Amino acid sequence: MYSRMVNWFSATKAGSFLVKHFAAHVDPVLFRATGGRFTSTGKPTLPMLTLTMRGRKSGRLRSVQLAFHGDADDYLVVASAMGQARHPDWRYNLEANPDVEVQVRGERFRARATALEDEEKARLWPAIKTTIPQMATYEKRTDRNIRVFRIRRVAGEPPGLTSSARE
Repeated sequence: MYSRMVNWFSATKAGSFLVKHFAAHVDPVLFRATGGRFTSTGKPTLPMLTLTMRGRKSGRLRSVQLAFHGDADDYLVVASAMGQARHPDWRYNLEANPDVEVQVRGERFRARATALEDEEKARLWPAIKTTIPQMATYEKRTDRNIRVFRIRRVAGEPPGLTSSARE
């Protein structure tokens, strides 16, 4: 019940405003500090990860908190920007530098991002919307092609590597 309420609210205009102006700044820090156990709404109601990438203009490391859909050993993240007319900045950062660091609950590892082709996105989109129900609302808010990225662990990066072992 709690998960449905949080997920529903986050897709409303007020919820999207709070996500954009509060949670987007707080959640990556909180998620990392708690090893993926908490976000600003408490326990994550969706599968979540923090994606850290290099800014395409500044060169600084940028982190964004995202829901994901698992596809085999990969993570699919959606550049929905909550259905805004404009793509999220992190999309352009990923396209400029696809080498990223991912943190999921208790695990941090290096990965590479690739944008899905439209055919693959169309095949996976129903499953993504099942995992991340807000996408049904977000896709109605915009006419742009919402990009989906596949995040794949770098070959040779050991699975199960904890954040404390990497620091």
